[in-house]
Amino acid sequence: MDREALKQRVYAQIDKNREKIIAIGKEIFNHPELGFKEFKTSALVQKTFDELGLAYQKDIAITGVKARAKGRADGPTVAVMGELDAVVSPMHPCCDKQTGAAHACGHNAQIATMLGAAMGLCQSGAMEELDGDAVFMAVPAEEFVELEYREKLIQDGQVEFLSGKQEFIKLGAYDDVDMAMMVHSFPGAPGKLAAVGSATSGFVGKLVKYRGKEAHAGAAPHDGINALNAAMLGLMGINAQRETFKDEDGIRVHPIITKGGDLVNIVPADVRIETYVRGRNIAGIVDASAKVNNALKGGAMAVGAQVEIVELPGYLPMENDPVMDGYFMKNAAGLIGEKSVIDASKMPAGGGSTDAGDLSLLIPTIQPVCSGFCGTAHAYDFMVDDEEMAYIAPAKMMAATVIDLLADGAEGAKQVKAAYAPTYTKESYLAFWRDFVRAE
Repeated sequence: MDREALKQRVYAQIDKNREKIIAIGKEIFNHPELGFKEFKTSALVQKTFDELGLAYQKDIAITGVKARAKGRADGPTVAVMGELDAVVSPMHPCCDKQTGAAHACGHNAQIATMLGAAMGLCQSGAMEELDGDAVFMAVPAEEFVELEYREKLIQDGQVEFLSGKQEFIKLGAYDDVDMAMMVHSFPGAPGKLAAVGSATSGFVGKLVKYRGKEAHAGAAPHDGINALNAAMLGLMGINAQRETFKDEDGIRVHPIITKGGDLVNIVPADVRIETYVRGRNIAGIVDASAKVNNALKGGAMAVGAQVEIVELPGYLPMENDPVMDGYFMKNAAGLIGEKSVIDASKMPAGGGSTDAGDLSLLIPTIQPVCSGFCGTAHAYDFMVDDEEMAYIAPAKMMAATVIDLLADGAEGAKQVKAAYAPTYTKESYLAFWRDFVRAE
């Protein structure tokens, strides 16, 4: 097989659909929706799959969609993913005025590039020359927002987990997938640039409720139990623990007080805190999480208050598959030049997190990043400023990587599978998070 000729056919088909791919990205950008509520975006994905003649499952984890393009022979399955949801950014000029949702992280481009890769692989006839299948997945709720709403979904039995990929794992949407990829935005990067192998931190979330006893703050404070004092002591305890965090674990704890009491002349009896505990590895996160809990409990004990800690399954650290990264890097270099592709695999993990990290510990997964965006991630000034790099080039890079993995008897995919050692099975992964939630 002339693999390069096949890639050129796919590139030509993506170029033929250029305006349509960009229009999809803009349409999603102008109609942002928050996680597990992405009904319009999901409908647009389904409409595009219908136009491509792809059979698909819908309503996975409420709004998720999964389509399969068959190859000429049975073989490994490669997933190309995009995320459906927006982030909360109420100052963004294109935000939804009612919800504050805005595509200030580039997920609109992810969906457009996923669909662009599908157009290239399916309409060019490339799938008929590949030994395995491609699966195209629109996944909900990557952004860790609206936690009270998602907790209500859990209570109502609609989901078990707070994020889309975690729920996809539980539901078995990845059971027939051997490896997965997606491309994330690289805001503020100059010119044409891609970075491959960037790791991310993991985290767990906590909702903390301190309960005290109300009393008149001026006349009878001695009759009360000050939950705000308990919370402040808990936060001081966290700060006292920071010197015990190992540098190599990259631990970050950043709590906020979301409620400090009810009235200034009443001893605070209801105080709320939210926090993340982030880290570069699972052991470090678990250790730091326990220390944070001890500090929070100590604050309550010191003044005789009560504390409830609700553990939220966050995301696990991202581990990009090096073999898949190598294929993607070569394809990116062929499209935008070697000097424009950065190997970030030797750099420390970033402070951000993604539920692609969870998936990467079960199956080989990569999440390169591409330029084409200006401003700051999750901020009011995040915009697409290079449509070619934001929408078209990543679609070509992913489609070409699918070809490398599934061509010539799926030699590349078999190489990936042979070299990969999972951290978890599906069962042990689910048990990890379920045990963690029960811990407090």
